[in-house]
Amino acid sequence: MPKLRNILLLLIIGFGFWHFYGETLKASGVPGVFGKIQADFNSIKENPKINETIESLHYKVQDLFKTSSQEEPQESKSEPAEKPKLKTPADQTFSIHNIEIGHARSEVEKKLGAPQRSTRNEYGVDWVAYHEQYQNFLMVAYDENDRVAGLYTNQDLISSSIGVRYGTARETVLASQYEPLEYIRKGWVSYQLNSNDEYDLFLIGDQYVTIFYDQQEKNTVTAILIINEELEQKKEQIYGEPSDELKEGFEYQLFDLTNAARVKNGLPILDWDEDVRKTARGHSADMAENGYFNHTNLDGKSPFDRMEEDAIFYQMAGENIAMGQFSSIFAHEGLMNSPGHRKNILQKDFEALGVGVDFNQERQPYFTENFLTP
Repeated sequence: MPKLRNILLLLIIGFGFWHFYGETLKASGVPGVFGKIQADFNSIKENPKINETIESLHYKVQDLFKTSSQEEPQESKSEPAEKPKLKTPADQTFSIHNIEIGHARSEVEKKLGAPQRSTRNEYGVDWVAYHEQYQNFLMVAYDENDRVAGLYTNQDLISSSIGVRYGTARETVLASQYEPLEYIRKGWVSYQLNSNDEYDLFLIGDQYVTIFYDQQEKNTVTAILIINEELEQKKEQIYGEPSDELKEGFEYQLFDLTNAARVKNGLPILDWDEDVRKTARGHSADMAENGYFNHTNLDGKSPFDRMEEDAIFYQMAGENIAMGQFSSIFAHEGLMNSPGHRKNILQKDFEALGVGVDFNQERQPYFTENFLTP
C-alpha cells in the first residue's frame, strides 16, 4: 500500500510539472524551466493569499498521507467521572457545580478536592482549575478573603434560577428578564462590546455574567463566565496588565480549556509540549512586535517551517492563532466558533499541544496554538 501511494504521488507531481512547465521545457530547455520556477516561487512568496492556500493544502495532505501503520486513535481512557446532581441556586441567579459567588474556598475544596493548577488571570488573581482528567472541569477565582469571586466552565455544570443551562438556545436566554450589555465601563471610558453574537454579557445584581454560545451547535449555551462586580472593576482597562506571569497563565489556561473541550467531545487528552510552546510563543511575539496577524510570518515562513527550524519533528501538525480577545477564555470560545480552528482543537489524531502568548503595546494578547503528533 505505501508503494502504491508513493507511485500515485509521483504521477500527480509529474502531471503537475508538465501542466505548468511543459511548454517552457520544449521552448527553452531545462535552464528556461529553472528560471520560470524561480519567478513563480518569488511571486508566491509575496502573495499572502496563496500562502494561506498552501498551508490549507498542507493540512489536507497530512491527513491523506498518514502512514498506514498508524493505529486507530483511541478515545480517552479515563474512567467516567460521576456527574454532580445540579441544584437550583439558593441565593443567586447562576451557579457552577453548585458553587456560587461568595462561597468559601474551604467549602469548594471540600466538595471538589485539591486543585489541578493555579495560573494568573487578567484580573490580577489566579484561576484555580478543578477537574477529574478534564471531566467536570471548572475554574474558580478567589478574593483576598478566599471567597469565590469568579467562576467559569465549558461543561454541563451550569444551573440557574431562570431555566438557563448548558445547551439552552440563545433565543431562550435573550427572552429572560435580563438585557445584555452593549458597553462595559472602565473608569471614565466605556468600551463597546463586539461579540459577533458569540456571547452576551449581563449585569445581574453585582455580578457580570458572560454566556457563550456554540454557533456550530445551533447557537446554544456552551460556557459561562461569572465575575463579581468588585473584581471586574479592579481591572482598570479592558485588557489586563501584561506580565510574564499573565503570559504563562494564558498559555496554560488555553491548554486546559482545549483539553476540557476535547474530553467533552469524547477525545483523548493532549500532552503539553514544551518545545513547540517555544515555537508558538516566538510566533506570537513576532506578530505582536511587528503588527501583523497571519500564519505566515514576514519572512514567508509557515508554521511548519518554524517547527522545522526549531528541530521539532512530527507526523502531522496544525496551528491556531487568535488576537485581541480579552483573555484565554474569550480566545478559546472564539476559536471553537471558527470551523477551521475547531477542527484542529477536535482533531482526534493530535497528541500534543504547545501554546504561546505575547502582548502588543496596546496590551492586546496574541495567542498561538501549535498541535502535533510526534
